[in-house]
Amino acid sequence: MEKDNLHHRNKHNSRYDFKLLKAALPELKSFIIKNKFNGEDTIDFANADAVKFLNKAILKSVYNISFWDIPKNYLCPPIPGRADYIHYAADLLNMPYRNEKVRILDIGTGSNCVYPLIGNAEYGWHFVGTDIDPLSIESAQKIVNENNLQKMIELRLQPSKTNIFKGVILPDDKFDLTICNPPFHSSQEEAAESSNRKTKNLKIKKGLNFGGVSNELWIEGGESAFIKTMIEESKNYASQCKWFSTLVSSKENLSGIYGELKRNGAKDVRTFEMQQGQKISRFVAWFF
Repeated sequence: MEKDNLHHRNKHNSRYDFKLLKAALPELKSFIIKNKFNGEDTIDFANADAVKFLNKAILKSVYNISFWDIPKNYLCPPIPGRADYIHYAADLLNMPYRNEKVRILDIGTGSNCVYPLIGNAEYGWHFVGTDIDPLSIESAQKIVNENNLQKMIELRLQPSKTNIFKGVILPDDKFDLTICNPPFHSSQEEAAESSNRKTKNLKIKKGLNFGGVSNELWIEGGESAFIKTMIEESKNYASQCKWFSTLVSSKENLSGIYGELKRNGAKDVRTFEMQQGQKISRFVAWFF
């Protein structure tokens, strides 16, 4: 059975093959349970360890990532959705094939380093990943080192909590695209409430994100304020980046984002809608 509306090049268009996943990572076996409705293999998606070991197995079996781990309580991303952003990004660049000349800047790469791992495995792209959290950079660097990807993925600590591009784009840098999965919530309380609600929903609905430390989940002003800052800063790097892009979780934020892009003189703005089951997300891309 196919998953609804994932990108046609996404390798996760079918249900998880737990036989293959167990073969790739035998440790996953202890987390596998039977779906009470159809008797098929699954995991408890409310169990952080189970989700982490599922990700380890997916990355090893599908993307040849031999080592992957994240610190306790850090964001454990759903791989199929992350892969969709990468595949649609390839469409945006009109490069649906391997091209090692492509260079991508990943803003907020996190401790998981998932976008660079998938983008390099699928398309051979070079990445620079940035983050404001030293522990995230340390964790991502260990993943890069253990998989011998130092020539393909570079990591940089963003020294400022208020800047996005400034301080991490160097004078000689040239990027084909910047990508970002911005913090969504506007306060720690809002993030905690959402996390609790998701955990309750997992009793009847599977596949949502699990975990996340503060800088991964919330920022003052929320998603819209973060993207506004990103748009304003991006003007200053128009000569170094062909395209800028960001995920937009809330559809309600789109009109404000479009207005901000118009005010800042964006020459072209494109929106890519992505869907996995009932969940719809999108990313907005622009250049000057």
